[in-house]
Amino acid sequence: MILNGIDTIMEAAHLFKGKKLGLITSPTGLNKDFVSTIQILHEHFHLAAMFSPEHGVRGDQAAGAMVETYSDPITGVPVYSLYRKDSKRLSQEMLDEVDVVVYDIQDVGTRYYTFIYTMLYALEDCAKAGKEIVVLDRINPLDGVTVEGNILKPGYESFVGNYPLAVRYGLTAGEVAMMANDQKGWNAKLHVIRCQGWDRRMLFPESGRIWVMPSLGLPRFESALIYPGTCLFEGTNMSEGRGTTAPFEIVGAPFIRAERLAEEMNAQKHPGVIFRPVYFKPSFSKFQGEQCGGVQIHITDARAVRPLETGVHLLFTIKNNYGEFSFLPPLKENSRPFIDLLGGDNIYRDENVDVPALLGQFREESRRFEKLKAEYHLY
Repeated sequence: MILNGIDTIMEAAHLFKGKKLGLITSPTGLNKDFVSTIQILHEHFHLAAMFSPEHGVRGDQAAGAMVETYSDPITGVPVYSLYRKDSKRLSQEMLDEVDVVVYDIQDVGTRYYTFIYTMLYALEDCAKAGKEIVVLDRINPLDGVTVEGNILKPGYESFVGNYPLAVRYGLTAGEVAMMANDQKGWNAKLHVIRCQGWDRRMLFPESGRIWVMPSLGLPRFESALIYPGTCLFEGTNMSEGRGTTAPFEIVGAPFIRAERLAEEMNAQKHPGVIFRPVYFKPSFSKFQGEQCGGVQIHITDARAVRPLETGVHLLFTIKNNYGEFSFLPPLKENSRPFIDLLGGDNIYRDENVDVPALLGQFREESRRFEKLKAEYHLY
């Protein structure tokens, strides 16, 4: 069986014994027997504090909801928020409570997914405070070799992209931590407890592990696999399927002609996917309670699919054929439109985009990132 870092934690007990531990985790922080990392650290070591990312350490907070400080009802351990209105950082007061910060959250290998920045912020904060940080590594469900998309440009940093990663980056969380620690010159006291038995060419279904939702928006492996492409629709007036049972697999809006769009997309013959016309009424989020037309993207070959390229083609097919389509305005005054933050560039809003040329540029940037990331491979 493939083992994640938490599965072999007792082999690294010397990193934890006699120290006050602060844990950053989520509902995916489980060992192979579905025992939580919270319980393991609480029972075997001194779990002094927990630090809550988006959604809360037990997944009881909605996407985007601010998390307040509270006591965990099961362990009694204080939980401090890393998802506050004013900051998503570890404060000095939080770090004073612990000797070591431990990170254990399942990543999905995509630049927009915010947990990776919670880890990188913690890494930088620990470096400044002289605290040790331990990453309990987990396999990348989208494999550790395939790279897609452009590299985030300076000036486009946000909580959906705060480090120059490709969109689909082909690294584990531990490897990203090692890369950032080196490239940024943070020199944090970083320890990565490695996975065991993982071949980085594996996609998640080949691992023998059971899928645990990293968040409610990614209920299945297929959701996570297509997410690098369809998450772009969060920056538009299209529904990305939130409020349906297939978020990120379904894309649509009231103005979309479902059969026509499915026919247009299938005619483009994208590898590994087929588009099916669908009608849906989201139960929340965009177009709540409104009838929408759209497509569901079904994956026919998980190895062949290129989700980012598929999503870009879908976005521009809709943009070029539906006058009602638009990009959303900036979320805050004097900030960039959300599509720019997701895209790591303003390219998607260019009125004269040559899609094949754009994807050619993306492939070149992916090749550059592949060479850079190879220096940090642990597997």
